[in-house]
Amino acid sequence: MSAFDLNGKCFNVTETAAAGVVDQETEFRFRQDDNIVTASYAGGQIRQGYLVGKLDGAALHFRYCQIQIDGRIDGGESHCTIERQDGGRLRIVERFEWASRPGETGVNVFEELPG
Repeated sequence: MSAFDLNGKCFNVTETAAAGVVDQETEFRFRQDDNIVTASYAGGQIRQGYLVGKLDGAALHFRYCQIQIDGRIDGGESHCTIERQDGGRLRIVERFEWASRPGETGVNVFEELPG
C-alpha cells in the first residue's frame, strides 16, 4: 500500500501551465483501490474528464481524457509527485504531455481541498 491515500479526496488546480486547460474552477474527485487511482473532474473549461493510473510511493502516473465545454476532446499522459503540506493536506505536482496536442507539455499543481 502507498504512503499516500487519495481515496475520497478532492483537489483543484492552483497553478497551471500555458498549455493547460484545467484551472482553479476544475474540481478533481479521487478514488483509490490499493495502488490503482482514478478520478473524475469537471469545472472551468472542462465539461467532464477522467483519469486512471497507478501510484508507486509518492509517484503517480496516469492517462487522462476530457471533453471541454466547447466540445473539444483531448487526452494525454501525466507523471506526478505527491507531497504532504504543512497541516497534512496533499499537493500533487503534475508534469503532463498532451497526446492530442503534439508537442504541448506543462506543469500543473493540484492542492487538496479542505474537508
